[in-house]
Amino acid sequence: MRAARTDGNQTAIVDGLRKAGISVFITSGVGAGFPDLCCGFNGRNFLFEIKDSSKPKADRQLTPDQVKFFNAWQGSAIKIEYLHEALEFIYNAIA
Repeated sequence: MRAARTDGNQTAIVDGLRKAGISVFITSGVGAGFPDLCCGFNGRNFLFEIKDSSKPKADRQLTPDQVKFFNAWQGSAIKIEYLHEALEFIYNAIA
């Protein structure tokens, strides 16, 4: 099993989501393209793949495994770089 790498902005995003009352389970170690975070709010679940906005654009692309996962997944899952993207996605989904 490989050690999971976390993006530099993951801690700040997780902290911000939790401060907003959102349940967060860190899933970055799952592998096989599964997103970094599994979140719950208001009876709904959301998956977030975090990419570090401080890295070059080429390093913020989904890996082949992540592309495969996203193409097959039929639930709520998005790639984010910033906390506000996750919050907007969640709040728009429950509106």
